[in-house]
Order: sequence, then structure tokens, then C-alpha cells
Amino acid sequence: MSEHFDVYGGARLVGEVEVVGAKNSVLKLMAAALLAEGTTTISNCPQILDVPLMADVLRSVGCEVEMNGDVTRITTPAELSHRADSPAMGKLRASVCVLGPLVGRLKRAVVALPGGDAIGSRPLDMHQNGLRKLGATSAIEHGCVVAEADGLHGAQIWLDFPSVGATENILMAAVLAEGTTVIDNAAREPEIIDLCTMLTEMGARIEGAGTSTLTVEGVDSLHPTEHRVIGDRIVGATWAFAASMTQGDVTVTGVDPHHLDLVLDKLRLAGADVTAYDGKGFRVVQDGRPKAVDFVTLPYPGFATDLQPFAVALSAVSDGTSMITENVYEARFRFIEEMVRLGADARTDGHHAVVRGVERLSSAPVWASDIRAGAGLVLAGLCAEGVTEVWDVFHIDRGYPAFVENLNRLGARVERVTAEPDRVVAE
Repeated sequence: MSEHFDVYGGARLVGEVEVVGAKNSVLKLMAAALLAEGTTTISNCPQILDVPLMADVLRSVGCEVEMNGDVTRITTPAELSHRADSPAMGKLRASVCVLGPLVGRLKRAVVALPGGDAIGSRPLDMHQNGLRKLGATSAIEHGCVVAEADGLHGAQIWLDFPSVGATENILMAAVLAEGTTVIDNAAREPEIIDLCTMLTEMGARIEGAGTSTLTVEGVDSLHPTEHRVIGDRIVGATWAFAASMTQGDVTVTGVDPHHLDLVLDKLRLAGADVTAYDGKGFRVVQDGRPKAVDFVTLPYPGFATDLQPFAVALSAVSDGTSMITENVYEARFRFIEEMVRLGADARTDGHHAVVRGVERLSSAPVWASDIRAGAGLVLAGLCAEGVTEVWDVFHIDRGYPAFVENLNRLGARVERVTAEPDRVVAE
């Protein structure tokens, strides 16, 4: 038996929704707690499936983790295990971010290769090369990343691509290395800034957060801290797209609108009336059918690849033809196959997709391949005639707390159903 969502078409979303802490930040902050003996407290944690999975990863190396509502307390012992091979590793891509802290603190790590969303290859070459520059050896052995060093030293590190995960792992290893480390072409996402902020609160010395060059002066040790996770810009953007697609009126709180400047500008081009409330949230009002807009995914501050499914879904119901270009994850266009089931007029050619908008989609059973694809299919179902079944919704639960409840409060009708799928088309 498995769960699916029944999504009733024809909804217009109206009201206010609050965004909690960022999934793409909290998991890395939890890993950073490994760097300091004692109890670190992280608040504004989203109540999603990935948080207890990361808690299991931390427990596997000797931590005690207590979760109470939106507060997570991690007690890191003086003696940690260097081996992170919890079964949770295979379900969670972000679990690889324990690699940097373990190497930084213990000078040794054996970390099981991670799992996660089916959106294309995400190799660990840059993670490993960065650790090698810091003085460690690193190899893939028996399904694990194995890294070891007599000691870590500062280094000049250039990333071929501004990888978020590589930036985070190298940064967390470098804070306890001897000397100065400079990471060039570093990722600039708000979640990187959040991690730098917490590490600084723990006693790290980091300059350049939010720029493409991070300079880290290594210190001998760090101490625990209390830190509040930033609001989830991807969830906030999801609600923004939902407002535009359903020709609704939605106010989103709990997220900095400046983290979504490009997204909100795209929705303005689509005809939405967007009001930003500095540091607090924004409001999106769409009067009439959206206009077609082109999208190109790029590293931050570009349009996030995580939002590409919503760009496709918006384009599918817009007036006109849109081109969506995917520059980050090659398999993300799998989502379009499911959109076609819903009546979308979409074609792909390499890393480009051309979508000709239709006035109304049609309901069908569809399957989520990852977190954002699942949420995108639900939003598309709101714009379809009839009842759309969205299967494999455990993906959505990994990234969206109370997703169904929030949708229904905004005027949608979405029901969680436990049943056996009558699958007529293979995944």
C-alpha cells in the first residue's frame, strides 16, 4: 500500500501561508554541529521527513539528537565515530555533508554514498578534490567516500562549478584546518550564508559569505551555539507560482523576498501584481491567465534548478509559448513526461524545453520523481479538469511541511489517500 494525493481541479488559491526553515539549510546546519563538542540548538526547523533522517545519520556517529516541534538539539560527544553508514544515508542526498565536518574534526571519515532525488548525476569529484587540496587523501571504496589526513592545512581551491555541496563540505573542513583557505567560485546561495553565519557563531573565522570568494582562517576548535534557520526560499517560491497558476491572491510570510528577486520579477513579467515586504515576505496577485515567460536555470543568483518544474507547470497554463533551459541537472526534464499526461503541450530537445500553454489541463494519474516535481504536479492538478492522482508523494513530504493542509487552507481541495496504485505505465 502507498499514499497518493487526489487533487481536485479548478481551485483559486487565496489567503496567507507561512514558510518555515529551509530544507536546504537545516540539514547542513545539523551536520555542522559535529564540529563542536556539546549541545547545539537549531530552531525554525521544518517538520519534514529529511530532518529525522539526518538525525539518524548523526546518531550513527555517536550524537544524541532530540527533536521537539521546530527545535532540534544535537549533543556531540568528545569521541565521535568517523564512520557514517546509517541506512538513512541511502535516502538522503544531503547526508554527504557530514564528510567535511568529520574530516575537519577527526581527520578521518568513511561516509556511505548518499541517495536522494532522481534528478541526474551529482558526482563528488569537487568535494574530494577540495579535501585533497587541504591535505587529505580521498577515494571511493566499497560504496563509501573514504578520506584521511595526518593534518589539514589551508589551501587555494578553485571550484570548476559553484557547487553548493562541495562549497559546504570544503568550508566545514577548512574551519579547523591550519592556516588560510580561499575557496574561489564558491556557491553564493542564501543557505551558504546561513551556514557561514552559524559557523561564525561557533567561533569560525570566515569572510566573503554571499560572494564567490570565501576566505577561511582556521581555528583550533569551535563551540556549540543556538541558531535559527532562514526561511525556505524554494517553498516560498512554490506558493508564488501556485498563486500565479491558479489566478489567485496569496501572501507568503517567513521568507526574505530578496532571496527570490528573480523569481518575483519573472512572475511580474507573467502579469502578476507582486508586493515585497522587506525581510518578511511578499504577496502575489494574478488577475487573469498568466503570460508566457522564458526561464533559464543557473546557480544563485540565477533561477534555481529546484524551481524548474514550477516554471514548466506555469508555462503549461500560460498564454503563449515559453522556452525553459536546464543548465544544472540533466534529468530534471523527466517531470515533463508527467506533465504531458496532464495534457501539457511540451517538447524537449537536449537541455531545452518548449512549452505551448493551454487554457486548461486534464486530470490523469502521475508520478513524482523528486520533491519539486511532486509539488509541481500538485499545482498542475489544481489547473486541470477533474481529479488528478499524484503518486509517490513521500517525495513531497521530504520537502514540504503540511503541504496538503496549507493548500486546503488556501482554498484548494487536496486529499491524502492510502491505496494501491493501478499503474498502467511504468516509471
